[in-house]
Amino acid sequence: MTAHATLGASNAHRWLICAGSVEAERDIPNTTSPFAEEGTRAHELGELALQTSDTALDTFADQEMAEFVRVYVDYVRQSAAGADVFEIEQRVSYADWVDGGFGTADAVIVKDGVIHVCDLKYGMGVRVDAEENPQGMLYALGAYAENSYLGDIHTAKISIIQPRLDHISEWEISIEALLRWAEWAKQRAEATQDPDAPRVAGEKQCRFCQAKASCQALKEVTEAAIMSEFDDLDNMPKANTLTDEQMRAALDAKPMIESWLSAIEKLAKARLEESGGFVGYKLVEGRSNRRWVTEEQASKELVNLLGEEEAYTKKLVSPAQAEKLLGKKRVSEIADIVVKSSGAPTLAPESDKRPAINLTVDDFNDCTD
Repeated sequence: MTAHATLGASNAHRWLICAGSVEAERDIPNTTSPFAEEGTRAHELGELALQTSDTALDTFADQEMAEFVRVYVDYVRQSAAGADVFEIEQRVSYADWVDGGFGTADAVIVKDGVIHVCDLKYGMGVRVDAEENPQGMLYALGAYAENSYLGDIHTAKISIIQPRLDHISEWEISIEALLRWAEWAKQRAEATQDPDAPRVAGEKQCRFCQAKASCQALKEVTEAAIMSEFDDLDNMPKANTLTDEQMRAALDAKPMIESWLSAIEKLAKARLEESGGFVGYKLVEGRSNRRWVTEEQASKELVNLLGEEEAYTKKLVSPAQAEKLLGKKRVSEIADIVVKSSGAPTLAPESDKRPAINLTVDDFNDCTD
């Protein structure tokens, strides 16, 4: 089982800002999820492929995962060409600045005076950027502490690879600036040792906090966000009557409020599942889908009743499925018949790194009622 530091790199975005979250989460058991387990499998596959060869990817049972992981593997291999140091799934310690602090960097590369840490993010729920990413910065600190004896290391580079979002983010910082940041991180780490350390609510630090359902600070912030613009919650104005300021306030507060409400719902459901009771709510059976007892039995019956042509449907494979069937070496053969359309416009705050798109009347010419 992989060990985790209390002040780990993966949750640095939380304890660096909210010192009180460490004490709040102390007695809450760690839980896993299908998404976390999927991420673990992807990392293990990437490690195996980098240690051996592409055969690990070519023969992997889940070819969809293998193709996504291949993006990460190819990026790391290209980055590591001619490197002085190349380490995979390397445990790094930044305990010189954070007591007991350590983590596991997916890949560490030392080349041409640059410490390069690569981080595979297999999930697709949250887009992550490398710029001032605290997890990457702590990994870089640990990697620098281990390799500084090489001398003439002047830059740290952080790369975050999210193949399922078609997103690779890179950022560089001088070692001098990284060490200045490390002193600030050291002060923030020391603040977490105070049992009465304050709780500081915010979208990023609260998103995955296990204590948010019972966090008074988050409750107060969400209430203040709503009540600052809407004094009467029983008579909320219609959306098309809101001022721009009210709309911005609602949009800014949405992620944090949704996250808090989701945590409360999860906690109430857990209490009911444990037969602890929760006045005013109950568990009911959710929606379910019908399925065949066995496909083999259904196939025989339906072919007999309907005939083979009616019992089965045919569907053209997707570009992604075709690429899997053809294999990496033959993907170029279908390049001329594949097109990637633009994604549907989505709302994002101005701080988002993606460039804004400018829609005109012509963009709606093909729209129908």
